[in-house]
Parts: sequence; structure tokens; C-alpha cells
Amino acid sequence: MNFETFNLHPSVMAGVRALGYSEPTPIQAKAIPPIIEGRDVIGQAQTGTGKTAAFILPILQRLQLGPRGRIRALIISPTRELAEQTCEVISGLGGKTGLRSLAVYGGVSMEQQTRKLRAGVDIVVACPGRLLDHLWKGTLNLEKLETLVIDEADRMFDMGFLPDTRNILKCILHKHQTLLFSATMPDDIRKLVLEVMDKPVTVQVDQTLPAKSVSHALYPVSPHLKTALLKAILKSVKTDSVLIFTRTKHRTERLAQQLERDGYRVTSLQGNLAQNRRQEALDGFRDGSYKILVATDIAARGLDILSISHVINYDMPDTTDAYIHRIGRTGRVNNNGDALTLATSEDTEVVNAIEKILKKKIERRTLENFNYGTPPSPRVSARPGQNRRFNPERRFAPARGGWVTAANTR
Repeated sequence: MNFETFNLHPSVMAGVRALGYSEPTPIQAKAIPPIIEGRDVIGQAQTGTGKTAAFILPILQRLQLGPRGRIRALIISPTRELAEQTCEVISGLGGKTGLRSLAVYGGVSMEQQTRKLRAGVDIVVACPGRLLDHLWKGTLNLEKLETLVIDEADRMFDMGFLPDTRNILKCILHKHQTLLFSATMPDDIRKLVLEVMDKPVTVQVDQTLPAKSVSHALYPVSPHLKTALLKAILKSVKTDSVLIFTRTKHRTERLAQQLERDGYRVTSLQGNLAQNRRQEALDGFRDGSYKILVATDIAARGLDILSISHVINYDMPDTTDAYIHRIGRTGRVNNNGDALTLATSEDTEVVNAIEKILKKKIERRTLENFNYGTPPSPRVSARPGQNRRFNPERRFAPARGGWVTAANTR
């Protein structure tokens, strides 16, 4: 099968050829025909499989006919970065169509967005909060909406956007096509599907499975040695572009600063950054100015950079879904990638759950010449009122083949 099979408008096919697309991915092959037919569609596939183009191409095809300069397609996205990236895909695929798109999100001038909306756009890609602001102020009108897309639906609800999404849906009173795309399908999303979709077609590819092009490895380590081990891995493993995930915003900034002091070309991405800082970090990581991006889970969805060779979980994610989304940033579109995770003894439960999904045991690795027995500083991990002297904890001892305590290593 090739893209000619879909009988796309010549101006849309021009964008397909300009981006070098040849054969559709499985989710594109399954989703594009029913979307073009006007059906409501639930698209479920692992990250990095081309879901964005699977709904953008039919939207461009549909909008070729009808008036211009009115919002006829709305795409709801969970993050600013994904909204901007979706607009980039629209610009790439729709460059010859004359259709205009706009990303709408908070943290930037609402007045500037209002001016662009008044000038006329055909497709809006929006984060829920700012979209509601425009709807309530009357600066954005959905009366002519034909297609609604809820993108990364599971992430949308993880971030608490379910009430906002319901409020947005209440503003669309007329019949329209609804498309919902998600890597996983929690119960909350299934309930929403029953409420807002009309006899949807479900297209599913490799449900909740990581891409087969990604290899997985665990580096067991004590918590206080994670930074030292990370630096040792970066020195010993050949990498092109590395995305490192941490659990907190503060740790993201601190780790990026530590790597920068060691001479790495590194930047960071977390929710407290202003939008211009976020964009600068992404642009620099994308064009190779930075070889390492340290980020919270804000970068786990929709970050489409084909050159990412390694994803490193400095902190283990809380859930298997989060693991899938994180490692989906590498091994994209038939490229190979590596997912490396620094695992402490407290991560055992999540590791077991991930291995259950993978249906295999993840390779455990150790680095030669790395001192896994270094004790923590006496000043760390002391809570108010506690004695700040060293309190022995479990650590990984390669020679013993697992986790031990200070008491049984004497």
C-alpha cells in the first residue's frame, strides 16, 4: 500500500511527497479511510507510529472543499509542545493547500492569538485551558466546526483536563466528526467515548506495547549513586542525542546544571519554564545545538525528534503507561533506539509490571570499574529532627548479584 491508495487531493499529496512519506504506517493505513468517510474514529497505537499524520491528512483532505478562514477543525492537545508540533505537521503536509493553522495555549499573549483568530484560520490546535478562555471571551467561534480531534487522550486526563474537555464539548452543539487518539485506553476515556462519539470505528495497533525497534536495559543502583552512574554511562555508551527523564522540576534543573558543568551540551525542559525558554530548548535539541535534554514527563508525549538515540530514565516512571510514552521518544518510524533505566530497590514493583507488558525480563547491566559500594554523604537524606549521621541503606552489589544492606556486606 502507498499514499496514492487514499486518493488524496493533489495539494495534499504534494505535502506527503515533500516530507518524503512513501508507505503509510499501520495506524495510518487503518485510520485514514474511515476518517475520510466521515466516521467517528478511535485510534489506539503505541507512540511514534505516525498517529498525528493519520488524522491530519484526512482533515486537510476534507477542508479542501468549503469556505476558508473559519475554524472547521479543532485539535485538543495536552501540552504546548505537542500543540506546536502538531501545527508543524500541518504546515509540512498542508504547505500547498493554503489552509492556515494556529496553536493556542497559555503562557503567551492572548491578544496576539485573538488577532490571528480574527484574521482567519482553518485549523486550531489548542490546550484546554486557553481554549476555554477564548470561548468564554467570544474570541473563538466553533459554529462552523466539522472535525474535533482529542489527541493524546490518556495524557489529557492524567493531567486533570477531563472537566475542561467536557466544558469544551458543551460548546459544540451541532453534529460533527469526533476523532480520539490515545496510546492507552483507561476507563475514564471509555466512558467519554460512549458520551460523545457516534458509533465509532476502532483502529488499534499493538495496544500498550513499546515499539519493537527499542531495546531495554536496567542499571540497578543505589539512589545516592544515580548521578555518578549516569555520568559514567554517558561516557561509556556511544550516543547521538539523549533524552533524560526525571520525576521533578527541581531535579530536572539540578541535573542539567551538573551535566553542563561536566562539559555536556545540555538543556532542560519542565513546566515552570516560560514558553520562549521551552521553545528554545526544543529547537536547540532538535537542531543538535544540545545533545542532551533533561526533562520531566512534559516531554513524554508528542516529542517527535527522529534523531533521539537514547532515552534514559534517571527516575523510574510511576506507571507502565508512563514508561511506554517515555521510551516512545526513541526508536521512532523504523529507527532503532535504546531505553536505559536507573533502577533502585524501590522500583521493583514497577519493573515487574513493565516486564509483564514486555513479556520478557529486561537485561540487567553493570558498568565495569564503577564503584557501587560508595557510601552516601553523611549530609544527605536527613529529615527534620533526624540524626544526620549515615544510616546504611540497601545498595546494589554486582559481586553479590543483587541488593544487599551494609550489615551483610561486612
